Amino acid sequence: MRTALRGLTTRGRSFLAAGIAAGVCAYVLGQSDLLRVGVLLAVLPLVCAAVLYRTRHQVAAARRLTPRRVAAGEEARVHLRLDNVSRVTTGLLMLQDQVPYVLGPRPRFVLERVEAGGRREVSYRVRSDLRGRYPLGPLQLRLSDPFGMCELTRAFSAHDDLIVVPRTEPLPPVRLAGDGAGYGDGRQRSLALAGEDDVIPRGYRHGDDLRRVHWRSTARHGELMVRREEQPQRARCTVLLDTRRTAYRGAGPGSAFEWAVSGAASAVVHMLGRGFAVRLLTDEGNALPSESVDGFAAAAQDSAEAAGLMLDTLAVLDHSEGSGLSRAYDALRGGGEGLLVAFVGDLDEEQAAVAARMRHRGGGAVAFVLDSGAWAHGGTGGHALAERLRTLNEAGWSAVAVPPGAALAELWRHLGPGGLGGQAVSGPAASPASSMYSASSASSASSTAGGPASVGSVPGGTRGGRS
Repeated sequence: MRTALRGLTTRGRSFLAAGIAAGVCAYVLGQSDLLRVGVLLAVLPLVCAAVLYRTRHQVAAARRLTPRRVAAGEEARVHLRLDNVSRVTTGLLMLQDQVPYVLGPRPRFVLERVEAGGRREVSYRVRSDLRGRYPLGPLQLRLSDPFGMCELTRAFSAHDDLIVVPRTEPLPPVRLAGDGAGYGDGRQRSLALAGEDDVIPRGYRHGDDLRRVHWRSTARHGELMVRREEQPQRARCTVLLDTRRTAYRGAGPGSAFEWAVSGAASAVVHMLGRGFAVRLLTDEGNALPSESVDGFAAAAQDSAEAAGLMLDTLAVLDHSEGSGLSRAYDALRGGGEGLLVAFVGDLDEEQAAVAARMRHRGGGAVAFVLDSGAWAHGGTGGHALAERLRTLNEAGWSAVAVPPGAALAELWRHLGPGGLGGQAVSGPAASPASSMYSASSASSASSTAGGPASVGSVPGGTRGGRS
């Protein structure tokens, strides 16, 4: 009752005070008619408060996001549904959903009376240029009686999360150095273990040859089992993202770090779509997310599901406090990473040497190097960046500088066969410095032509798959 009385409006308090005053005067003056008027004035706001307090707990609300995962800069729609589960018609309803300021102003809705068992639906849009995980809710409901005597507020406990993932660009289907298609003509196969005792059976599928039925396993499992005579091996790709705080300057959607995160997301989605088993690795040597022992997306895992998990991880990824790439080098020490795609920030001489040694740990290696100083203050990179690119290219990388505002699809296209051979990056992101970087990369690539680092070639003469 105290909660209900605290919700009395100015009108309700005035009616209550007038009723009490009229009752006192009626008692002093002995006027019974005045007493009846005073009782009516005092009881009306109390009855409204009691009914409204009971109705507050008989209103249900639900929230639905479409979609729940949205790219930065795109809109998502939030649907709110309100159900009146009581037998009494509600009064005026005012809805307010709690929304972070990054997504826009707090939405407010005014609803007319909702009949008993009725339903009302409203929706609003949210948009953010910054990636992240943003909570929506709880929903606040303000109820008012028809006479305006009382207003009560109820906050629902349920809330939802909107995931704003980095922007991704569709990348052109080019063949990189050491790039064999995930499931193409150049795929490698491994024979299953032969023999009756060490055979690896699987369930029968429509179209399997009946001569491959393994009767001993069929009798053991109670269903038709066939021999796995050969299994395709998925090509692997490691996407390395440099998150060191000391390697980037500036912040915001147009910063170098956000471009690197967006580029890593685009590479992950592209390689998963081509059938690769992809691992996302940071400078701290952590595989994000770790869905298997070696960090690669499981072979049986759906590509869309694996891409969604990695994008969710990139949505909340922040800078690391590390100062070097040694942990990432240790994580790549085991080899077998296949194609290596790296997005790195500022590199000093020592870290450039560490990155150069990573090339020998896997197959083909592609590096996108960002000069955060040029991104933060404009202009072009200096002589130091050209030296870092030369160091990487001499070690076998296909390294390219990323000028401010560059499109990853254009840079990716120039990494294909004949694309990096002395051609500068075209489009609005092209600059004199980018021409110099491309020329230095081309000279290094030509010096190693026919070797494992030559762009567009496949090490060891292995036939690459179709992209």
